[in-house]
Amino acid sequence: MAKLKLWYDREGDYLELTMSRKKGHFKDVGNDIWERVDDKGHIIGFAIANFTKRLSQNREEVELPMEIAFHD
Repeated sequence: MAKLKLWYDREGDYLELTMSRKKGHFKDVGNDIWERVDDKGHIIGFAIANFTKRLSQNREEVELPMEIAFHD
C-alpha cells in the first residue's frame, strides 16, 4: 500500500499530496486543482492552490470536485 505524503505552504496557501516520489508533471483540472501524473498518465498526487478558501467556516473539512483512487 502506498503512503500518502502531505505538504502545505501556509504563506502560499498551497497544499500538495503525493503517494510517489516518481518523476511527474502537473495537469490542470481547473478550479485551482492540478493532478500530478507520471509518464504513463497515472495519477500520483494532486495539488490545491488557495487551499484555505475551500475550508468551511463551521468545520475544517474540504470537498474536492473529483474522486481520486491511488494505485501502486
